[in-house]
Amino acid sequence: MQVSPLPLVSWLASALVLAGAAPAQLRAQEANPQVRVLLLETVQLTLEAAQQPLVLRTGSQRWSIAPLEPVVLRLAPGSLVLERNAVVERLPAVKELWLEPAAQSAGPPLDSQPILQEGADFQLQQRGYRGRLQVLVGSSALQAVNHVHLEAYLPSVVASEMPAYWPMAALRAQAVAARTYALRQRKLTAAFDLSATVSSQVYKGVEVETPSTHQAVASTRGQVLMFGPGLANTVFHSSSGGSTENSGDLWSQQLPYLVSVPDFDQHSPVHAWQLRLEPEQLQNAFGEIGGAQRIDVLTTSGSGRVRQARVTGPDGTLLLTGAQLRSRLGLKSTLVRFEVLAQELAAMLPSLPALPPLMPLAADQKGLAETATSLDQGPVKLPPPSLLAIGRGFGHGVGMSQWGANGLANWGQSYEQILHHYYRGAELRPYVSP
Repeated sequence: MQVSPLPLVSWLASALVLAGAAPAQLRAQEANPQVRVLLLETVQLTLEAAQQPLVLRTGSQRWSIAPLEPVVLRLAPGSLVLERNAVVERLPAVKELWLEPAAQSAGPPLDSQPILQEGADFQLQQRGYRGRLQVLVGSSALQAVNHVHLEAYLPSVVASEMPAYWPMAALRAQAVAARTYALRQRKLTAAFDLSATVSSQVYKGVEVETPSTHQAVASTRGQVLMFGPGLANTVFHSSSGGSTENSGDLWSQQLPYLVSVPDFDQHSPVHAWQLRLEPEQLQNAFGEIGGAQRIDVLTTSGSGRVRQARVTGPDGTLLLTGAQLRSRLGLKSTLVRFEVLAQELAAMLPSLPALPPLMPLAADQKGLAETATSLDQGPVKLPPPSLLAIGRGFGHGVGMSQWGANGLANWGQSYEQILHHYYRGAELRPYVSP
């Protein structure tokens, strides 16, 4: 008889029931699943057990690791090198290792983990984390992946993404947004779900946690933002510069709950900013056209962010998207315009060869680095100009503005009101595993 396959969650639940797990434990696991976070990608890393002895294992090989005993893993040609207690071992053909409590070394635990444990379970590069560590051995790098329960992961994320002294309503809004985002990023077919950097959401380990971030997570436990039957894509950023961005103006899809709304980030230190771009930096950024003499914004989104810009250099022009321009120049946002610092060019003119009276200088009035000519002298090439980027905001501008959440919280808005402002039409609900 052919039996149709069960969904993974249903299969896991059935297996746990057969193993003796109580329904309450199953509900706890569904509401507090594990996430897998890429902490580091490198050729060498140092591990330590934090408070309790741990086991490092691969296949049938096991090593007991005492607290504060450093273990170094180093990728070498054809093998992995393990160093501990001045002993060096070569481990050929190893694909992964696990660092975990001895009780878990036979596999994942059946019962749910506590929401939060005191201190760290292990240290990686002298930073503490909870849960287990998986080290994936690739041909060119080691990937350190933290397997940690969601509610134990979040206090560090909230503290890493937002100042812990901010109003509790802002911290709670961040906790819900981070929880929803993490759950939406879970993918069974990938090696990890999230990274510990701004490419996902920042996660710096247990040292950054505070009582306020614990409270923000505990008081919103299990709460997520839903749109229809699915988790909302709760992206966030530091500061919008006055108004957030429509998701469709930045990305390929316009989500109905990620629309441009007024922001309340006027008190943000990056609400308005300027960045001086020196010729050397412009040369490095636009080497294929010999640098940049000017940057013209050609098209913008409804909120004023750059869609397309033309970069003019000595050797040609480039058409770039706002995202490409931001990446090349290290800009805080794409809500930006550019000016040529013409006054610096004027300051250079006295040092040029003197011209006869009434003879105009053949230099572009906008400060471009053209050629000056006199009757007695040959061409004199002016130095390339500096540019000034004048912008507002920090980040992509879509979804919740963290400084805006701070502003709304300071004006007495609740975390529910903050979330509903930035994610229009999304509903706050308890998370239920699919």
